[in-house]
Amino acid sequence: MLTDIEIAQRATLKPIKDIAQSLGLSENDWEPYGHTKAKLSDQIVEKLSDKPDGKIVLVTSINPTPAGEGKSTVTVGLGQALNKTGKKAVIALREPSLGPVMGIKGGAAGGGYSQVLPMEDINLHFTGDLHAITSANNALAAMIDNHIHRGNELNIDPRRIEWKRVMDMNDRALRQVVVGLGGPLRGVPREDGFNITVASEIMAILCLANNLNDLKERISNIVVGYTYEEEPVTVKDLKVEGALTLLLKDAIKPNLVQTTENTPAIIHGGPFANIAHGCNSLIATKTAAKLGDYVVTEAGFGADLGAEKFLDIKTRAGNFEPDAVVIVATVRALKMHGGVAKDNLTEENVEALEVGMENLAKHIETIETFGLPYVVAINKFPTDTDAETRLIQSWCESRGIEVALTEVWANGGNGGIELAEKVIQKTQSTDHNFQRLYELDDSIENKIRKIAQKVYGADDIELSAKAKKQITLYDEQGWSNMPVCMAKTQYSLSDDPSLVGRPKGFSISIREIRPSVGAGFLVVLTGDVMTMPGLPKKPAALNMDVSDDGKAVGLF
Repeated sequence: MLTDIEIAQRATLKPIKDIAQSLGLSENDWEPYGHTKAKLSDQIVEKLSDKPDGKIVLVTSINPTPAGEGKSTVTVGLGQALNKTGKKAVIALREPSLGPVMGIKGGAAGGGYSQVLPMEDINLHFTGDLHAITSANNALAAMIDNHIHRGNELNIDPRRIEWKRVMDMNDRALRQVVVGLGGPLRGVPREDGFNITVASEIMAILCLANNLNDLKERISNIVVGYTYEEEPVTVKDLKVEGALTLLLKDAIKPNLVQTTENTPAIIHGGPFANIAHGCNSLIATKTAAKLGDYVVTEAGFGADLGAEKFLDIKTRAGNFEPDAVVIVATVRALKMHGGVAKDNLTEENVEALEVGMENLAKHIETIETFGLPYVVAINKFPTDTDAETRLIQSWCESRGIEVALTEVWANGGNGGIELAEKVIQKTQSTDHNFQRLYELDDSIENKIRKIAQKVYGADDIELSAKAKKQITLYDEQGWSNMPVCMAKTQYSLSDDPSLVGRPKGFSISIREIRPSVGAGFLVVLTGDVMTMPGLPKKPAALNMDVSDDGKAVGLF
């Protein structure tokens, strides 16, 4: 059996000019980054403002196993399948972070015969967007420390600086650091720390901005810390929003690539879904909607994280509604939710699978709560048995739930025809009554409680003393009318990663709430979730190399 990278390296790619032309783009609408990648103009949405938008299909999933469950693979495969049915489909995905690529989760380019290519570039440096975000984030950090060192005209309290440095790698050693050591010429000593780049507020801003002016305005509203009088200090106060936007002038432009079957794919932005909002950029999604009849996009991890944030945060920022949802389920993840250990997931276990179906049931309920039509996609792995896949199918069918067995990893678009046909029917359905979970004028506490109870199935929430104090402060500052972005483990519906399946009788522990005023939401940290992940005992990087002729080796 060929590996993902072997399949990718054997694929025949078209010149990126051909892909751009297939979308009706002129040469002024794009600029090449080599032979197989391009940057699209950030003006396409405005240029095509009179053109109707294509149907938007959101792909989400159940709670995954640590290995991931192929949501990106299904997204790519569905886009390819839609094209095979005669529809003009464009795929919209996030950019991978080097942290997971080098760590445990892997990349975000799909797999098998449903990949976006060139996967080596996409999973590594791509067009430099994440490096630009890292540079902008850390330029701001340097400006803050320099301002304090040069007299601190804004009266910033070094103990209350909220802005952290970032790097695009999992590095637990940098979660808490001390900067400014070495005497007066080295700056003012203070505690600091690093987040991973994809958790930076600048990443969230880039992904929620509608255009360059909106990007600059949002950056200017970033709260970097507080004065000694506990008044917020913003980027606008530091007068560096122009410089930071300058660093992002190319990064705001979406990236155009293609799949193994030459289906157009727009890949742009990459906020984590467990600690950020988990969706590709708004500009990319809207551009895809102008260029295709169907847009297939994804939101990270399960419906409890990425999909909830897509529907409560991204659709608000972009003022749009999705037309249908695909909920990806796998036999192996459902068996894990039924109590099977990770090392035994390849062995047939219909009994455990039946128990684990409760996890799928909860995610279905969540999508129904939003009032959206949906299809369950069984992402088939080679180790799945007929008895196991039949159980999921019969479980869905007995409840009147549309379900499709997909084999897009092995068969590309041909393996997703059934799913594509059912998705098309759902996008034309009158069973569409989209409603968000909460109103913006709900209190911060009630917004959090509604998500915890309606999406996670929790009994209630438990606010720490720190979180309660923060809510009071944010109410005083007028920040309470923003959406909330929950930072939570992806492995469980609860905030405890060990509670698999469908936990009952639990509360969600809220330890801290951080304002992302520029992005336009409040980040709510639950349980022990970290904004800077660590590497596993045996990182994926141990398998990676480069051949004498420069080809990537061991990259999945």
